Amino acid sequence: MADIIQLLPDHVANQIAAGEVVQRPASVVKELLENAIDAGSSSIKLIIKNAGKSLIQVVDDGCGMSVTDARLSFERHATSKIKTADDLFNLHTKGFRGEALASIAAIAHVELKSRQDDDETGTHLKIEGSEVVAQDVVVTPKGTAILVKNLFYNIPARRNFLKSNPVETRHIIDEFHRVALAHPSVRFSMFHNGSEVFLLPESNFRQRIVNVLGSKTNEKLVPVDESTEVVTMSGFVGKPEFAKKTRGEQFFFVNDRFIKSAYLNHAVSSAFEGLLKDGAHASYFLNLRVNPQTIDINIHPTKTEIKFDDEHTIYAILRSAVKHSLGQFNIAPVLDFEHNANLDTPYQQQNTTASAPVVEVDRSFNPFSTDEDSKKETSFRLKREQSAGWESLYVGLESKETNRDVVFNTEGFETDPEHVSMFQNASKETTAATYQLHRKYILSNIKSGMLVIDQNRAHQRILYEEFLKQITVQEGVSQQLLFPLTLNFSVDEIKILTELKEQLEHTGFVFSKLEGETLEITGVPTTATESEVSIILEQLISDVENEVPDSSFSQTDMLAKSLAKSLSIKTGQSLTKMEQEHLVNSLFACKEPMVTPDNKLTFVTTTVDELDKKFM
Repeated sequence: MADIIQLLPDHVANQIAAGEVVQRPASVVKELLENAIDAGSSSIKLIIKNAGKSLIQVVDDGCGMSVTDARLSFERHATSKIKTADDLFNLHTKGFRGEALASIAAIAHVELKSRQDDDETGTHLKIEGSEVVAQDVVVTPKGTAILVKNLFYNIPARRNFLKSNPVETRHIIDEFHRVALAHPSVRFSMFHNGSEVFLLPESNFRQRIVNVLGSKTNEKLVPVDESTEVVTMSGFVGKPEFAKKTRGEQFFFVNDRFIKSAYLNHAVSSAFEGLLKDGAHASYFLNLRVNPQTIDINIHPTKTEIKFDDEHTIYAILRSAVKHSLGQFNIAPVLDFEHNANLDTPYQQQNTTASAPVVEVDRSFNPFSTDEDSKKETSFRLKREQSAGWESLYVGLESKETNRDVVFNTEGFETDPEHVSMFQNASKETTAATYQLHRKYILSNIKSGMLVIDQNRAHQRILYEEFLKQITVQEGVSQQLLFPLTLNFSVDEIKILTELKEQLEHTGFVFSKLEGETLEITGVPTTATESEVSIILEQLISDVENEVPDSSFSQTDMLAKSLAKSLSIKTGQSLTKMEQEHLVNSLFACKEPMVTPDNKLTFVTTTVDELDKKFM
């Protein structure tokens, strides 16, 4: 039998390796930004076009590369970060495997310009599909500039799997945030399709968080600082009252590297136990410093997961540090047995000034007087004045009693007419059309048996069709607020709401201001309350960020789904008989009553025959 195993060609092997490193344009942005950080840059500029599909350019002022280094950097497993296998467990840099540039060059058109500080001229390389097309000497500023054009041009199948431009842009911004937050001492700027998106100057960690997420973030932060032999922690957690329904503002940095860890996230969540509402997630921005020899970074191609030697200890320290900070800054209630609450100034007296005591003296009083008669007379006079007017308490009492007797004697009782019943012990039988089970399901009688309706899913379908009709016909009903409601969002979130403003107005929202980081609402839909507005908009922003549609119909459909999900009756809510019947009638008045907007069943039926079989 002939041999069937053969070595893959280099260009095929490079494309397979690229599939592990480059999943979407955001992956390229991450690798290039981390390379710029490793080069010791103090200023980094990111330029993208068409959500990174057409162009991704990163310009830095780092150390640059020589001619030989520039050529070798595009070879697989060529790196300056490690030399032996032991270096994998003592890493102080971002990249170390030497696969980033090689993988990017295998699936895109790449141009590189780089110059070291000591050289007068730099190097210009052009690479297409791992092949060097041109290499020239060029005059360029100190540092490195890399252009990645036409991503996945030679793998059209991979390009077809990319999401819409807004979704891919959102992923790029997320990667930009992670790198920018981890290195506040570096100046970052980002441009998309010629417009400036971010301009982040050099700052400390708190200022960088505020610059990235908006000026209102500053008042939400509680500092965390803990230093032990195992780990050193610093950063901030968000106050419980600003917790969101989404997990967007949760960042762990280990040795200036962004990581994802469900285990450490649970440690922070347990520290907030009892302080958050159901379904709310606290924000946190935490830096962890550990010995590089106690962690393993090389367990995932994207290097966002880390293996700790002693996870349990770090979990306990992190939980205690966050809990201590919440108690120290009076965010969480604490028990202090040495504190005497009786010595505290009353709340209503905290801002008042102390007044000097005034003593009134009766100068005519003589304690050595021997005139007993005058003392008795004075005492009798005081008692008489105090008890004066006691007779008025009983004035008119006799007449009231008399009137009461007269009225009572003239009262009569109206007797009900006697009805003769065919059956002496018969009672009125009342049969309810619906019944609520465990505050989750609504049971209703039908001819063939019984109908079981999920109240949450059924209400989602009702609201979905209602909002879809309002947006399409543009006849949303609004209830005006007595006072305008002001909400604060980040610049990116305001941009999303601005794009959806017209559709939101058709559902019943009325905006009086929508600019900068401030949103002012004067009217809300009739199905929503003022307290639900922030939750509705946060859920809407999250849905848009995760799956932004391209066509207007899809955007309308997504908006109706999001609003229906936020405003629908939740499991655990008690409904009156009238509300139950109205829900059932409204459900079967829908065009598609059987499924939710997400194609989940809204009700099931159980026939009498099926129930009879249960008793066999």
